[in-house]
Amino acid sequence: METTEPTTSKSLPFNNLFLNSGVIHGLNEWWMYVLGIFAAMFGYFLAQLFMVFPLMAAAANNGITMTDIQEHPESLFDPEKIGMNKNIMLALLFSMFVFTLAFLLLVIRRVHKKTLTSVITAYDKIRFKRFFFAFGIWAAFLIISVSLAYFLNKDEVTIQFDPVNFAFLVVVCVILMPIQTTTEEIIFRGYLVQGLSQVFKNGIVPLIITSVLFGMVHMTNPEAKAYGWVTMLPYYAIFGFFLGAITLLDEGLELAMGIHCANNLISSLLITSPNGVLKTDAIFVANSENPGAEFVTWSVMALFTFIIFWRKYRWKNFNLLIK
Repeated sequence: METTEPTTSKSLPFNNLFLNSGVIHGLNEWWMYVLGIFAAMFGYFLAQLFMVFPLMAAAANNGITMTDIQEHPESLFDPEKIGMNKNIMLALLFSMFVFTLAFLLLVIRRVHKKTLTSVITAYDKIRFKRFFFAFGIWAAFLIISVSLAYFLNKDEVTIQFDPVNFAFLVVVCVILMPIQTTTEEIIFRGYLVQGLSQVFKNGIVPLIITSVLFGMVHMTNPEAKAYGWVTMLPYYAIFGFFLGAITLLDEGLELAMGIHCANNLISSLLITSPNGVLKTDAIFVANSENPGAEFVTWSVMALFTFIIFWRKYRWKNFNLLIK
């Protein structure tokens, strides 16, 4: 059992300590949250602006003209088309989240007068045991699912293992991937949920809104273009809802952060695909994709993960999802 105590206050508007953490810490004017989101977006696009220069230089060296880029802007982020090393491309993509988190943290600390911990958890300290437990559970399920996919269908899932490139991939992912996933969790399941709960006076509406927003921001991914919004938006939104529900039930982001980090990190190391957002030197490559089958697999993983958490952490108060 972890002994970290939850933050308390004389006036608690919610029965959920995580939502209360957003109220009792710092300043909470509506315009501050708007400023925080704009600051995060500014950091993201500022990093993207700087990232464009090396990408365009690589594209030019590979014979791609400005006209080609204007007609197919997505090609600029395809390392094979512009002749850039996949791991360098990956590091550049992840750098955008370093800027995003830095600018958001600036507003949280200087404008809201909050600590980052208060946005992550209702407890005095971040519960890292929960993070690593969730990471391990989700990573194990991913390894099992990818292994089964390979052994059951070797024509569609093939090995492309390159020890040198894979070693560089591991370094990039281990250092930068947690920043990317943590940033998304802090924004969607932490900062926005706490802020919107003070507007709607409950947790369920912010959970729904942020889940849809989480889905929408992922609609710029290649798989959304390949399979359409009707297929991919529900998948990402449901994933967001799953992570948000766990956050409210556990009164902190640690479990959601662990799952999200494992999902992106282990997936990037294990398998890549033609329409995947991250083109990596993974161990396996999927030559074709089946979004329906992937969603069924994900649903089974999510169900078993939830049951494990529910039993381990003895969740009983499901009103935490509402208020």
